[in-house]
Amino acid sequence: MDNTEMKDIQWFPGHMAKTRRLIQSNLSLVDGIVEILDARTPLSSRNPEMDRLTTGKPKMILLNKCDMADEKITSLWIDYFKSIGITAIAVDCKNGKGVKNFLPVLKSKVLNELLEKRNAQGMVGRPIRLMIVGIPNVGKSSFINKMAQSKRTKVEDRPGVTRTKQWVKIGEGAEMLDMPGVLWPKFDDQNVACKLAFTGAIKDDILDIEALAMKLLANLAVNYPDTLASRYKIDISENDSGFDLLEKVGRKRGMLISGGEINTERAAITVLDEYRSGKLGRITLEKPDDFCDGEN
Repeated sequence: MDNTEMKDIQWFPGHMAKTRRLIQSNLSLVDGIVEILDARTPLSSRNPEMDRLTTGKPKMILLNKCDMADEKITSLWIDYFKSIGITAIAVDCKNGKGVKNFLPVLKSKVLNELLEKRNAQGMVGRPIRLMIVGIPNVGKSSFINKMAQSKRTKVEDRPGVTRTKQWVKIGEGAEMLDMPGVLWPKFDDQNVACKLAFTGAIKDDILDIEALAMKLLANLAVNYPDTLASRYKIDISENDSGFDLLEKVGRKRGMLISGGEINTERAAITVLDEYRSGKLGRITLEKPDDFCDGEN
């Protein structure tokens, strides 16, 4: 549907290389790993290096921003992670949905063997120590603040804002180590890179915003055509390219410049902002079957 060309996306700031070293050097201090993923892009938002970096530690996954994701597909992802031996739950760290389930599930399913061993040894009062990991802008700090019922960590909607490790005490005898967000040195699959860019995990100032919006529109026209048509009050044809769709959005929203030309840059910013804020509806960009079939 779309033949829009984009330059390869590569983004690996120096502080992210430092974070990899921090993860490895602090691994011995924690009892388990909590990996936060974007429920809209669960596998694309998983750093492929994380399993290697956290080898030997029990792990739990939080599918954050679930209120902006397709609920049925989120359930499929929870089943998928269970099938590979990882406990996952859906949460929304901003409004607190599902967060209350975190500690009970962690204790009963992820760290149950460790806690039973400690109880047998009389180490009842020892706090659980957890490392919180995930890519930039996925909601690590929001999760910790919700758990601590405070604003102990700095939260911003800009990728890469947490630069140093922070220990935060939370209720029920647990402490969390918040690590800076970390991407990986090279995106081997540009489809993965695009999905991360769609959700805001990569800084917009290194991207071609119009090309990115065209890619997103082309994706939505295939997977969520009714949602797209309803939001922008446009007709969608199977022959529409991403550029055609972007022009339709701009025209419908009255984004015109001199001579009646459509301001596609303004339209692109609107489309991306509305997707990232959830105004387009509950949209998930990938399903487990896509990866099982060897596609991204």
